[in-house]
Amino acid sequence: MANVYFSSRIMKKNKKVEAVAGSRDTILKLAQKNGVKIPHECEDGQCGSCLVKVIHLDGERIKGVMLTDKERSVLQSIGKLSSKDIERADVHDIPPVYRLACQCVVTDEDLLVQFTGEPGGA
Repeated sequence: MANVYFSSRIMKKNKKVEAVAGSRDTILKLAQKNGVKIPHECEDGQCGSCLVKVIHLDGERIKGVMLTDKERSVLQSIGKLSSKDIERADVHDIPPVYRLACQCVVTDEDLLVQFTGEPGGA
């Protein structure tokens, strides 16, 4: 069981949600199931409107799911994925901070998910 905390200026207060390990839900799907309104359009990893900042709260035990090809391409095109981020992901298996909520799968680690409430803003 993992705790996912959603935080945004458009919410009255942060929301804590329990995610079931092994469910393979994306951050966006988990948010939708729990009434958290992350802006999104395509839900297919192509538009970048569901950009979020993901902070791993379990210290050194980062288990984040790696980038999909679509996610990598979109994050690079909007300037949220540097060559250093790519190296950390590819060489050291450390996922980047900025993710697309529709592509990032929740694992069994505690996360803080921040978003602005504006499409493509994090």
